[in-house]
Amino acid sequence: GCEAVSMSFAANEVTAIIGPSGCGKSSFLKGLNRLTDEFNCRYKGSIILKDGKDIMNLDPYELCILRGDRIGYVMQKPVPFSGKTIFQDVAMPLRAVGISDNGKLRAKVKAAMVKAALWEEVEDRLENLSTSLSGGQQQRLCIARAIINTPDILLLDEPCSSLDPKSTQLVENLILELAADHTVVIVTHNMQQAQRVAHRTAFFYEGRLVEYDFTNNIFSNPSNELTSDYIIGKFS
Repeated sequence: GCEAVSMSFAANEVTAIIGPSGCGKSSFLKGLNRLTDEFNCRYKGSIILKDGKDIMNLDPYELCILRGDRIGYVMQKPVPFSGKTIFQDVAMPLRAVGISDNGKLRAKVKAAMVKAALWEEVEDRLENLSTSLSGGQQQRLCIARAIINTPDILLLDEPCSSLDPKSTQLVENLILELAADHTVVIVTHNMQQAQRVAHRTAFFYEGRLVEYDFTNNIFSNPSNELTSDYIIGKFS
């Protein structure tokens, strides 16, 4: 878990969350859309969206809509829906908010898959099962699904940890492009990745936010000795 954390995320920027294993990175990310509620671990305090809405005050129905509409979330390992075609899989969040018109579904699915750099690879096999895709394609499918309702915020939990180098590069390029339309928060154990994609970086240690600054400052001139020790590899 995490101790008291106070952070703000700038619109149209990528923020990386780094730190050693077990330091609370993923727990913090899950807390941002109250996924920790599912484990009877609800955080206290406030999580305020740009319109002033406090996520902590939402009832279960409002929270469900928020997760499908305002905040997109992509897990560490791609999770395609079993038994769903590629088209059905990406369209799931649209159906969840009541969109059933076939024309609208097709237009939005295509737009999301184009944005996720997947459309050209699968446009002629949308009726194939989503589980038939490669690992890298599955992760981009999950990103397409997460952005299909154009959420304000996109949360990515180590999205490249199970991918090969080529797929990792594709996803990293995609993250930078997505920041044009979304606030992106990415948990990563890869410090080089944080330097490549993030405008700002936060270093967590033992459930605490130790330092949060522009990425260049974090890696070239950290203000905290713990941050410096982690970056130079004294502990992992």
